[in-house]
Amino acid sequence: MHIEPGVVDGAKILLSIGTASVAFTLTAKAAIEMLRSDGLSALVTRSIIATFLVFCSFEVLWHHPVGVSEVHLIMGSTLFLLFGAAPTALGLALGLLIQGVFFAPTDLPQLGMNLTSLLLPLFAMGAIAKRVIAPSTPYVDLTYRQTLKLSLAFQGGVVAWVAFWSVYGQGLSIPTMASILSFGSAYAGVIVLESCLDVCLLAGAKRIRQVQDVNFFNSRLLSARPRLG
Repeated sequence: MHIEPGVVDGAKILLSIGTASVAFTLTAKAAIEMLRSDGLSALVTRSIIATFLVFCSFEVLWHHPVGVSEVHLIMGSTLFLLFGAAPTALGLALGLLIQGVFFAPTDLPQLGMNLTSLLLPLFAMGAIAKRVIAPSTPYVDLTYRQTLKLSLAFQGGVVAWVAFWSVYGQGLSIPTMASILSFGSAYAGVIVLESCLDVCLLAGAKRIRQVQDVNFFNSRLLSARPRLG
């Protein structure tokens, strides 16, 4: 989902500063809400774990260039269910920053676009989760259909933002649209795979009830709360 260098350049990059600011505002709001409900220790612990997993998805797990960008198993819905919105958002942001600073400096000018492409779909997925998951339902009791909707919302949002940046930077042309379609088609497989991963991890968490007493995981994972984390 990385925006390649040169796709958007010049004054057009200024738009990404605005969209990234919106993403950071939503992240800060989610972090403050979690601090009030779960405390600083939980936020820091889960964010560190999420950052490590995000970095692994970018640099260690399989990734391949397809069309206008690269295809990754980002695990957006998985991280959201396990750790909550704020740790996932911080993990995605810090994972991108670490990758850019230490491994891919050429990605730094595109950091605002890449942050937007990940964080705004994450918070959109969180809003959808409130509609498709009853407040009385712990995450371990989600069905495959529900996890599929979450993955579709997140990955679909990523593809939509990558498509937007590509058209915004390069214009609406047949080659650009063909590259976007190939990229989006590749992510269809990621959606199915991520949903399977979610169901398997949730089934495993259901068998380990003692994790509800540890700061490692989202408190909504095993016991229902009226608020989605």
